[in-house]
Amino acid sequence: MYSPAKFGEMIGKSVKTLQRWDAEGILVACRNPKNRRYYTHDQYLEYIGIKATEAKSSVIVYSRVSSVAQKPDLANQVSALETFCTVNGYAVDDWVSEVGSGLNYKRKKFNQLFLDIEMGKVSMLVIAHKDRLVRFGFEWFESFAERHGCKVIIMNQESLSPTEEVTQDLLAIIHCFSSRLYGLRKYKEKVKELVNIKE
Repeated sequence: MYSPAKFGEMIGKSVKTLQRWDAEGILVACRNPKNRRYYTHDQYLEYIGIKATEAKSSVIVYSRVSSVAQKPDLANQVSALETFCTVNGYAVDDWVSEVGSGLNYKRKKFNQLFLDIEMGKVSMLVIAHKDRLVRFGFEWFESFAERHGCKVIIMNQESLSPTEEVTQDLLAIIHCFSSRLYGLRKYKEKVKELVNIKE
């Protein structure tokens, strides 16, 4: 449920416009027992032109590694998640695996997953560890999922101290940028080779 202020912010309209639309029957607000107005996520989806999904029963398991060289780790991750879901009685509808950096928010399957969550197609998302979803901002993505009726289940709930978390984050950043720098160096050498061939 969204308050008029929040819903207005989401669709780019003022509360006064929503009040007028409610009175004119253009976009009728829901009412709670105290007669206060609120809006639903289905109303939001309808406003932006997406048909809401009535059944929210999909359970999705998402796994990820950063590079192709880590594919054996991906297989182990999936195997551990299979055991975890079996033990907890989760009936999984889809298994989504991806290779890509946790700092990259343009991952194809990652974006499709959150589009499905926004459309109300996913009721539960199971991951091995929060950094398998994203390196930074996990709390925001978890909150987003929960606002759209999706519960996030983390297999490994191991908590780190603030110092350990900062250390891991810094190492992730260093690894990401060093990989990019290495790629640029390889590209530079390739350009030199091509230039020498042409000469």
